[in-house]
Amino acid sequence: MTQQSDICVISPTIRNPEFIEGYVENARENGFGTERLHFVLVTEDFNDKQNMEEMLDRLDVSGRVFNGSDRGDWYEENDIDEYSDVVPAASHAETSFGLLYMWNNPQFEYGIFLDDDTQPHSDFDFFGTHLDHLDSEKNVEHVSSDKQWVNVMYQNIEEHGLYPRGYPYSSMDEEVETEQKKTNEIVASQGLWTNIPDLDAVRILMDGNLEGQAETLTDKEDYTHNFAAKEGNYLTVCSMNLAFKREVIPSFYQFPMDDNKWDIGRFDDIWSGLTLKKAADMLDKSLINGFPLCVHNKAKRSTFGDLNNEVPALELNEHFWEALEEAPDTAEDYFDAYRKMISAVEKYDFSEYANSDFIDFTVEHMEMWLKALETLGTDR
Repeated sequence: MTQQSDICVISPTIRNPEFIEGYVENARENGFGTERLHFVLVTEDFNDKQNMEEMLDRLDVSGRVFNGSDRGDWYEENDIDEYSDVVPAASHAETSFGLLYMWNNPQFEYGIFLDDDTQPHSDFDFFGTHLDHLDSEKNVEHVSSDKQWVNVMYQNIEEHGLYPRGYPYSSMDEEVETEQKKTNEIVASQGLWTNIPDLDAVRILMDGNLEGQAETLTDKEDYTHNFAAKEGNYLTVCSMNLAFKREVIPSFYQFPMDDNKWDIGRFDDIWSGLTLKKAADMLDKSLINGFPLCVHNKAKRSTFGDLNNEVPALELNEHFWEALEEAPDTAEDYFDAYRKMISAVEKYDFSEYANSDFIDFTVEHMEMWLKALETLGTDR
């Protein structure tokens, strides 16, 4: 790791670690200094770690590869092995490990999540566009609705009619209002996607196939400008193309999916996006959405497999944001914001919904997340 690296690029990957070659190439083509990038590849013991390390060397970029054994060693070395269960095993939510690593290395001012089935869109300076958003204030369209939810694909919904994974079914058919105004300081930048849209399994069954892919594809023309969800409104945050400031990490835990007795998955980045947006509202910060785009080349997989992961928490997803909405409107910092959200979730009555005891499991892990960060050091 060099002292020049100030951007931690985090990706969980078991299939296609070579995808980062396209992002490194995009950076160099656009004059973005790759010495600023430090790649953290989160993988499993059955993958070829040495091959991934050789790839980083070949690309001449800084980085680390962590398989399951490495992560166990890292927890012990940093005296947080008692909190190791906060990161679920064999889950996309292992991105939380990257957040812990980033928090423990104060040189990283920014983080970026990338999924290994994406590539940067050729029309954008990928890293430059994200970094231009962070720390800034911009005049953009602010979107709100009568359902307190913003569809990140709203700009061309008359043509495609799509809602993204995690968008509550009860919040569809919303009445949208827009106004042009200046953001607060931007702490997270969500880039959207062309080609295969990020839909849930139910929506894929309605507009797709049995191999996990939608039939209605998106292209650059479906996204015309950057926008922000107005304060008090929620939106889906997908971690396949997302940049953020290190300060948000306490409120940005990737929820404990897959590795649980309910077999609940697929909502790790969705629920973390809700806590991130609520924290940003509490602290008068902003999230921006739109550019840079990435190309989403989603690999074929069973739609019913995803459905089995999603169904146990679909009802909880309709109401989790309502619990967060009960938290106060202000906070001192991101730790304080998250504690207040934990309290609100604990007090909310989920008892009439399917698998409500998953919320108790979730709260335990939210609390564990803050303890792990505090052990690593809040002054990092």
